[in-house]
Formats: sequence, structure tokens, C-alpha cells
Amino acid sequence: MPIASLLLIAFSIVLLALSASTLYVATYAWWDPKRRDRTGYPADPGSTGLSFSLIMPCRKEPETVMRATLDGLRAQTHPDFEIIVSVGHDDPETVAVAERLAAEHPDRVRVSIDRSEAKNKPRQLNTALADCTKDVVGVFDAESIAAPALLANIDASFRATGADAVQGAVQLVNYRDSWFALRNCLEYFVWFRSRLHAHAQLGFIPLGGNTVFVRRHLLDAIGGWDEGCLAEDCELGVRLSTEGHKIVVAYSPELVTREEAPDSVAALVRQRTRWSLGFMQVYAKGVWRRLATVRERLTARWTLTQQHFMALTGIAIPVSIGLAIWGDFPLPVTLIAFLPLITTLGTVAIEACMLREFGRDHGFAISTRDYVRLVLSTPVYQALLAVAAVRAYVKFRLGDFRWEKTDHSGSHLGYLGAEAAR
Repeated sequence: MPIASLLLIAFSIVLLALSASTLYVATYAWWDPKRRDRTGYPADPGSTGLSFSLIMPCRKEPETVMRATLDGLRAQTHPDFEIIVSVGHDDPETVAVAERLAAEHPDRVRVSIDRSEAKNKPRQLNTALADCTKDVVGVFDAESIAAPALLANIDASFRATGADAVQGAVQLVNYRDSWFALRNCLEYFVWFRSRLHAHAQLGFIPLGGNTVFVRRHLLDAIGGWDEGCLAEDCELGVRLSTEGHKIVVAYSPELVTREEAPDSVAALVRQRTRWSLGFMQVYAKGVWRRLATVRERLTARWTLTQQHFMALTGIAIPVSIGLAIWGDFPLPVTLIAFLPLITTLGTVAIEACMLREFGRDHGFAISTRDYVRLVLSTPVYQALLAVAAVRAYVKFRLGDFRWEKTDHSGSHLGYLGAEAAR
């Protein structure tokens, strides 16, 4: 068999394996009807037993966004918590807003000012960690709108499971703002509804950037967050997993933290570049190699590299099919080249079902136009992810780890009325 045919067969089989494995973790939560109950919170939160320090890192944020987030945190039904608004000394406008909000609510809110010369989220988190006084530390981004009963349920989850860390769910909600916002919202839905639970089952969990809660004594013992990593949340999850600490992932549509998708294609690419670059840093750091079992190490390797391969898969599949059609290959080779298309089409069909569930869970009326946008945007969105992955690789090779912040406009706030009306 010609070498070109062998290469195309090997290429197609690798693409098939990548897309099939991604489809598995994306649908993990739906394989067993009882799994939905097992991935939720305790049925009855009951009495409370823990206290919480909630860090809210902010940088160049509008006051309307910060105030809405703070109001959501202050509205928690849990009786024992403090809020620490973390800001940088070189951001006087945000510092002024934070101090004004703290003055309005001195019983609950304090301000932590990070004076590091180099600024990023993990540095602000570590500065704020020194001011935390409660049992458990939780992180909420500047635009995070928490459900009022969240802390009570997180408390119950810690006590019922004996967890060292609990990952709650985050959901982007501004799905009608743009075609890519729709896809971004669905990504978050699948990640927190299914994929993280699959990772928990496999023994390796890359934590999310907010609505994550860790016992304070444990954070102090491990030195907090890695200040040089652009995916400090993932890196923290890797260290906790490697050291054998118990991480619990919990999901309930009523308890998700609402956020907004980026407001432009450029902002989305910058955000995904930062995440991809952070995952590359975590992979290169190599802490995951100390995981206890071969399965856990293989899962870690796949998790930390898979998003880059899958982004490129979206480009590689049509190229592979194009070669099969116009490359004058034997019929069996051509048929094999089409195999990855099966899982791709299956994924799009399942995503349409997931979009329906996303709307049902969060009180949104999903229209025919939304389904059409979802299907038609598939190749373009994959192309954007590929651009971000390539851009991240270039930055990694150049040693460029500068923080590219995602701006927040508060567009998600207009979507919360639909949920309130349920």
C-alpha cells in the first residue's frame, strides 16, 4: 500500500479516537439515568457547619458589574461568610469602587490590595488568601452571579462527603448575544454538567476558575495558587489530585453561577489562548506525572493536551475528507477517511439535544434560529479554537506568558430575569 494511503489511514484513526473520546466525556452524565442524582448536591442542606471566605478578584471592572456580583454574594442564605474584594494597586478606579462597596457593607466586605509589580489573577488570590479567616475559601470572578442557596449547599456537600475541595458549576447565559456566545454557553453547560464529572470518576480534575471551594488550611499548606500560571485553577486541581486530596464536583441548574461570554471574536480568541497556554504550562510543569495510577496519568496527559488536538481536529477532518475525495485513493482508504465525520455529525446532533436541555434547565426559550446557528457555526467555531491553540503554542515557545484579561460588560445581567420568572 502506498505510503500516502497509510498516512491517511493513520491520520483518520487518530482523529476518530480524539473525537470519540471527547464525545464520551461530553455525554458521560447522560449514560446512566441515576448519574444525574449522583452528580448533584445533598438532597437536604440541613444545618450549616462551616464558614466561608469568598474572594472576588477584580481588575478594570465596571461598577455595575462589581455591584451585581457583590449583591449576589451578600444575598447568600448561609449565616457565616465574609467577602474579600481583591484589587491591584495600579488600578485606582477599581480600588475606589471596591472601597466604596466595602464602606457600604462593613459587616461583610473587606478590600485586599495586591501590590505586586506583575499583575495577574493568582497573585491577587494569594494576596487575598492572607486576609481570609474562615474555614473554606471560595473564588468568584468579578461578573459571577451566585445563587442565594449556593453556600448552604456547598457546606452540605463538604460535610456529607468529607471533601477537601468542592467544584460548583458555572454557566454562561448570554447565548443570544452572538453566534459564538451560543456555542460558548453550550460549552460551559457540557463542561460542568458532564465533563468534569467524568474527570472526577477518572481521578483527575482540572478545577474551574470560580465557584471552586477549598479548605483554607489546605490552601495555606500547599502555598495557594501558582502565580506564574495562566491556568491557576487547572494547576491547583492538578496539585490537589496528585497529592490525593478529595475533590467533589456538584451540579444543579438552580445553583449554577451565572456569567457572560466574551463580547467579541477577538476577546474569545484571547481568552482561549490564555487557557490553552495555561494548560501547556501545567503539562510542562509535570506535576501530573506523580499521580498514583497509570490510568490517572493517562487521563491527565489526555486532558492537558486534548483541547489543543481537538481544536485542530475541527480543521483536520475536512482536510482529511478533501484528500480522500480528490486524492485518488483506493475505495477502502477513502471510506476510512470518512470515519471521523461520523462522530463529528453525532456530536452536532447530541449538542442540539443538549441545547434544548440547557434552555429547559435555565428557563430560556430556545428557538429554531438558535438550533440553526448552533449547527452552522460548528466549523467556524472550531477554526477559532484552532487559531487560539496555535497562538498559544507560539506564545509558549516564545516564553510570552503575559496575562490577557477578558473584559466584562455585564451583558449577562439582562438574562437573569428569564430565570427569575420560572
